[in-house]
Amino acid sequence: MTNFPRHTAETAPEAAKERLIASEKAYGFLPGLYQVMADAPQLLETYQRTHEAFVSTSFDNTELTVVWQSINVEHECHYCVPAHTGIAHSMGVAQDVIDALRDETPLADPKLEALRTFTLALTRGRGNATPAEFEAFYAVGYGSQQVLEIILGLSQKVLSNYTNHVAQTAVDPAFQQFAWSRTDKAA
Repeated sequence: MTNFPRHTAETAPEAAKERLIASEKAYGFLPGLYQVMADAPQLLETYQRTHEAFVSTSFDNTELTVVWQSINVEHECHYCVPAHTGIAHSMGVAQDVIDALRDETPLADPKLEALRTFTLALTRGRGNATPAEFEAFYAVGYGSQQVLEIILGLSQKVLSNYTNHVAQTAVDPAFQQFAWSRTDKAA
């Protein structure tokens, strides 16, 4: 494995410095993911712009969390599951939703469960879904716009999940209380 540098605003390539400064100011700390991504400033910029675009979609805070966490858990991202657990709390997402997403148990709300199921279908199918999967998704009130918005969220999560896998990014102290690993479902 290669060691990936963790940058600060002082050590980062020039093209990443402003983004790191702004991130540290916004969060009160510099997320480890950003420290790693700063080594490729275009990756950091693309991730942050994709995040901004995804949070401005038609999804509310709970739906955003369903998409993010469904993908994070499916990708087994040791960093993003705890981070998005903390983010979900700050966004006012209900504890039962947070727990179900982390534990891979069905969501009580049928519309949210359809969103989770369809997000997983696209993730596992690499963008492919069956006619029955589309039909079930549309049956609860979602449409083609939300299909495309899930793809946007999936692209954001591929950027972060894969970066955290290759760099083995340590979970930030702010999110360590939400540490996560996939339980053995066969047990």
